[in-house]
Amino acid sequence: MRAIVSLFFICFLLSCKAQKTVVTSDKNTTVMHSKPKLVIGIVVDQMRYDYLTRFYNKYGEGGFKRLITQGFNCKNNHFNYVPTYTGPGHASIYSGTTPKMHGIISNNWYDKVSDSYVYCAGDTTVQSVGTSHKAGQMSPHRLKTTSFADQNRLFTQMKGKTIGISVKDRGAILPAGHTANAAYWFHGADQGRFISSTYYLEALPSWVNVFNNKAVAESYLKEWNTLYDINTYTESGSDLNTFEGGFKGKETATFPYDLKALSKDNRGYDIIKATPYGNSIVADFAIAAITGEQLGQDDFTDVLTVSFSSTDYVGHNFGVNSKEVQDTYLRLDKDIERLLTALDDKVGQGNYTLFLSSDHGAVEVPSYLQSVKIPAGYFDADDFKNRLNETMIFNHKAEKLIKNISNNQVFLDRKVIKDYGLNLAQVQQEIVNTIIDYPSINKAYTATSMSNTEFSNGIESLLQKGYNQKRSGDVLFVLDPAVISYSKTGSTHGSALNYDTHVPLLFYGNGIQKGSTLQHTTIPDIAPTMSALLGISFPNGATGKPLEFVIQK
Repeated sequence: MRAIVSLFFICFLLSCKAQKTVVTSDKNTTVMHSKPKLVIGIVVDQMRYDYLTRFYNKYGEGGFKRLITQGFNCKNNHFNYVPTYTGPGHASIYSGTTPKMHGIISNNWYDKVSDSYVYCAGDTTVQSVGTSHKAGQMSPHRLKTTSFADQNRLFTQMKGKTIGISVKDRGAILPAGHTANAAYWFHGADQGRFISSTYYLEALPSWVNVFNNKAVAESYLKEWNTLYDINTYTESGSDLNTFEGGFKGKETATFPYDLKALSKDNRGYDIIKATPYGNSIVADFAIAAITGEQLGQDDFTDVLTVSFSSTDYVGHNFGVNSKEVQDTYLRLDKDIERLLTALDDKVGQGNYTLFLSSDHGAVEVPSYLQSVKIPAGYFDADDFKNRLNETMIFNHKAEKLIKNISNNQVFLDRKVIKDYGLNLAQVQQEIVNTIIDYPSINKAYTATSMSNTEFSNGIESLLQKGYNQKRSGDVLFVLDPAVISYSKTGSTHGSALNYDTHVPLLFYGNGIQKGSTLQHTTIPDIAPTMSALLGISFPNGATGKPLEFVIQK
């Protein structure tokens, strides 16, 4: 009898423990491990995969290297759709699906219903919190699906917190999802403070006000010089060249930069965003949030999303081969080390799980590629629009058949086509047949083909996964490799090519195997993997798959 009671007691304890654990299994064993108290998702904006390897020997031991050597490195991780922009990237990482499902087809896009441009996070029905400026009129209302953070909130009966942080509003809002306790982003201009919107709360919490009142932003209006001797930055090009933009008020894009002096001609505190210090202030704020929100301090898993977006501003301005980009990543390495140290101290090693990825990569500056005899170039979008409009008018003796051309898509006026008795599918195909002969156009497809044909591989498949039937255009076109519609200085992104799709994916911490793989993984795999680790439902539109080899058995 005593043995039976003892066995019952042991089973009862295991049952109680299982309520706070996730069960993982293979064919031979079933093992239970405690859930992490905190999940941290880090997105490094515009981070190509080769930034991990190119600058590896210059990184310290406590940042990127710690995540690589003590975590799991997916070396062949790609976006499986286009366009590769910030809004869609953040939405896809956290929702586990692509624009076809989650609906964030770009940062800004032409809306066919309202006949106007909309912003992926813009929302005039909410008000700013923390500023009187309209910069706070933002929410995730255009995101059509849930994030894994939403699913965690639902699973914990809203007891697990979600906090989103970035210098960009969309970088804070889209990852945090619909049910977040708060999302905070940096408003520069003449204020230099973190703000939010009434979608989340009516007033900033006291810890946010304390942070803003410390004038942290002002402390970063200082000299930006290289972290180490610039002569040791052998992994990047020369400091003085013709491929970089620079700041207004300074003749050359060369170190050092007096940010306080330059801020007057570069939108005040906004200049911080375009330097490594934009990442530093995000790290400062994230560390403050861990304490201020008491993240990871109870039995309900919390989620903290952190987007380091200054890497994107620097890349756009100076280009992927610049000394400025290298210095930005060496400094980001230090900021990530600071964040990990704070997590160790405040949450405890083994009590948190972290992943790091990117929302897109970036192309080498085409003018630089041309200088070393690699095919590249620039696409004149205005000339393209004029030529196509003239062709359509000539062919059909009808004006305004085309309503809009943006994001490499052509939007037709369905009413005009109907009034002229034209067939929509035929007009779409006519445009494809016309523009495929234009210089720098590599491929073109109709919306009809995107809807009626299933593409299983190639750029066509990536286009289809980025095509949203209600929001996308009538014709989609793809430019030649390394051809961009952009200035002749600095880098950009958006294509289906490896320089834009190949980005890091690192997992670290509670429940994560140590190791690496060259197996092909995709961005939509991240959210299902985190959901599986937590033992919660996948995001409602998820199309990715859990990466079993990442999770400890």
